[in-house]
Formats: sequence, structure tokens, C-alpha cells
Amino acid sequence: MENLNNIILFLFKNYPNPLELSKARLVKMVYLADWKSAITYGNQLTNIKWFYNHYGPYVNEIIESIRSDENFELEWISNSNGEPKELIKLKNNKANYNLEKKTKEILKFVIDATYPLYWSDFINLVYSTYPIKKSTKYSNLDLIELGKEYKALHTTTAISNADLDT
Repeated sequence: MENLNNIILFLFKNYPNPLELSKARLVKMVYLADWKSAITYGNQLTNIKWFYNHYGPYVNEIIESIRSDENFELEWISNSNGEPKELIKLKNNKANYNLEKKTKEILKFVIDATYPLYWSDFINLVYSTYPIKKSTKYSNLDLIELGKEYKALHTTTAISNADLDT
């Protein structure tokens, strides 16, 4: 498992516009990275026990990690609608992360896949993931087991489609 603060630091240092990284977007990006890792490698990047609440996959652990990290600060601002929004800021641009190569590749994949998306498209992507579609609200998301199910379904589908072509 990777250190959560290193993952967060990587996302902030590599996201094209880190001022767009709201708490909700950041949490869901870590979820997407854990999900991608579960599918690809059979394990999560983090040790987070994901929960499907009324706002999709969410845990307080990520924000608590930011609050305890001296490299970050949280600041209240107004969003474009005048509503209060808590902004996460990287205070120390010289801070370094130590991550495995495969972790960096997954995080870069998540950044590349999500950065161009407006909020509604981003949320639609998160809600279209297998763990959310398969699970009920207010349940735990076992990404490792759901990743196995997902791979089995897609392997079976690929084999079935290949059989139809012969």
C-alpha cells in the first residue's frame, strides 16, 4: 500500500490546474485510482475502506490526511454560484512524494481521464463505475472483490464475443 499523503501530493503536483481539486473531486480521484488498481493489479493503492454514501464513494480519511499534512492547507472560498467551498492548497511546492512506478502510472491515467471533464461529466464517470452500479447506497465497497467480478464478467464477454466471430 502506498502512503495516502504521497498519493495526494502527486495528484496536486501533476494535476494541470490544482485549484480545481475540490475535496469532492480529490476524494473521487483517489477512488478511481484505487478502482483502476483493483482491476489492473488485484489490490488498491491505499488501504481505504470505501463507502458508498449519498454522494457516491466517499471517506473522510482523505480530508483528515490533508488536514494533518503540513504541505497542505484548507481555505474557505465562494464558488461560482456564491456558495461556500473549501479549497485545498499545496503550501510547499518543494515537497516530494515517493511512489512506485505503477502507482504513478495509475494516478497519471486518472488525471488524464478526468481533467478535461466538467463536474457533471466527472460525476457521471464515477457513477458509471462497476462498484457504484453494482452496489447499493450506504454500503461498503470491496474494490478487490468487485474488481475480480468485473474482470470475470469482461473476460467472459470477450470470450463469448470471440466465439461468435468464429
